[in-house]
Amino acid sequence: MKNFKVAQSDLTDTVAAVKSIKEQLSGIDACLVLYFASPSYPAAAISKEMAGAFVGVHTVGCTTAGEMGPDKMGQDSIVAMAWNKVTLKDLKIEVLENIQTDTEAVAKAFKSFEKSLGKPMKLLDPAQYVGMVMIDGLSGCEEAVNDRLGNLTNVPFVGGSTGDNFMFQHTYLFVDGKAFTNAAVLLLMEPSKGYAILKTQSFITTDKKLTPTKVDEKRRMVVEFNGKPAAEAYASVLGISVDDLAKNLGEYPLGLVFDEHNFFVRSPMKIEGTSIIFYCSVKEGLELTVLHSSDIVTGTRTDLAETEQNCGEVQAVVDFNCCLRVLELTRKNQLKAYSEIFRHIPTIGFATYGESYIGHINQTSTMLLLK
Repeated sequence: MKNFKVAQSDLTDTVAAVKSIKEQLSGIDACLVLYFASPSYPAAAISKEMAGAFVGVHTVGCTTAGEMGPDKMGQDSIVAMAWNKVTLKDLKIEVLENIQTDTEAVAKAFKSFEKSLGKPMKLLDPAQYVGMVMIDGLSGCEEAVNDRLGNLTNVPFVGGSTGDNFMFQHTYLFVDGKAFTNAAVLLLMEPSKGYAILKTQSFITTDKKLTPTKVDEKRRMVVEFNGKPAAEAYASVLGISVDDLAKNLGEYPLGLVFDEHNFFVRSPMKIEGTSIIFYCSVKEGLELTVLHSSDIVTGTRTDLAETEQNCGEVQAVVDFNCCLRVLELTRKNQLKAYSEIFRHIPTIGFATYGESYIGHINQTSTMLLLK
């Protein structure tokens, strides 16, 4: 018997789509059904139907900017993964509500975890426990939530920000029949056979540097680089005009670089006046390196193979894949090639509005690999 089963449906009717998912996931004694759903399905309805289809099983998920399942990678579908009870020694779930105003939301969730576990989160063994986090991708709270997670526990949390097919209106999280917005969901898990985390981004570093010298962190805006108007300085270091920069912002993101293989991407969203708004916050005074895109398919295939070689057999993968990567894969007609990387492992994923792993990042894929 398989410990993980995956399913996908692109039926447009919510009830019919969930029925199809249920049929595909039959025959597994599940403790969790994790699912990612297109915003084309009504949020309240999809959460209610999924909970009704898997009675006695935790159903957790969110809306997306695209889905990846066993059949295809694209939009307007539901993808789901059933976890056999034997795969997790322990599973705890908490919803963080009103994250834009409740600065203690993470601490409250952790207190609930600690009450159930009988021990402080700080004392949990990160080799034994792992967390998954999904955050409202329009809340602007990813940095705050991830910072609190990192400050309050050594357990790594990996995940992504919810999407809505680039409409930027409403995103939702689903937990056991309810739908939430302005929220985050934490899953604290003790996998029976261990886990690995893969963070991969397909860029090479350049010798071009930019230091934010004036920022508006709340708006994720850089006003000045190197003491000059941000757009002007950015274009100058690339040797192009500001107009050309505006047309090619996604081609040359910035990275907080530790070495050529270890960096955290900061992706520009748009030019506003002479300032630049990013998809995640940029700290004043931290030198950033201009990055140049490389092939996503080749890079991801190589990194996944290396991780598998290092950690042993992988039974399942959950892929939180930046929507900007998905847009690039679409432009290059590589969606099928990307999804085929995972054909040998039960995998689901979604196109995120940002990724979570040791902070909030962009143009990255963060993956949880279950052994």
